[in-house]
Amino acid sequence: MKKFTHILGILLATSALFLTACKKKPVRGPEDANAMNNTVDPNSVAIPSDIPAGLDQRNATLDAGVHNSVVEPIYFALDRAAVAAPERPKLQAAIKWLQDNPDKNLVLEGHCDWRGTAEYNMGLGDRRAVSVKTFLISLGADAKRLETLSKGSTDAKQGGSEAEWAKDRRVDFIELKRQ
Repeated sequence: MKKFTHILGILLATSALFLTACKKKPVRGPEDANAMNNTVDPNSVAIPSDIPAGLDQRNATLDAGVHNSVVEPIYFALDRAAVAAPERPKLQAAIKWLQDNPDKNLVLEGHCDWRGTAEYNMGLGDRRAVSVKTFLISLGADAKRLETLSKGSTDAKQGGSEAEWAKDRRVDFIELKRQ
C-alpha cells in the first residue's frame, strides 16, 4: 500500500508540473475564425480579399523608414505565404536594387501579425520569406545574395484593427551589412 501511495504521489506531482508549464494559446474570436476560413487558396494567383485597399500603394519611403526595408515590403493575406499578384511588381524593384548594388546582399525578413502561436508564426514568417526568395530567384536573382529570416510575430502589434494587423503580414528587404 505504501508503494502505491508513493507512486500515486509521484504521478500527481509530475502531472501538476506538466499542467502548470504549458503555455496557453491565444484565443481567437469568432471574427478571426471566420477570416481564417474565408481566405484564398495559397496556390491561387487571385488577389487576396483581406489585403486592405491601397496598402500596396503606400509610400515606399514611409515603409523604408518604418520597417528598414530598402524596397517596399511584400504584404500577405491572413495565414498565407503565396505572393499575391498585386504584390509581384515590388519584386522587380528588389531585382533592380540587387542590380544597382552588386556588392550587397539582402536578408528577406518574414513577419506575421500577432494571431496564432509563436511557433506557428515563426514557421509562417519563414514560409513567406522563402516564397519571396523563390520568386526572386525565378526572376534571375542570385540565390547566394539572398538570405531568409523569420521574425514571426515578435515585432507585431497586438490589438488594433485588421488594417493595422495587415501591416505586420509582410516580408521586408533588409540590406545585409558586412563587417
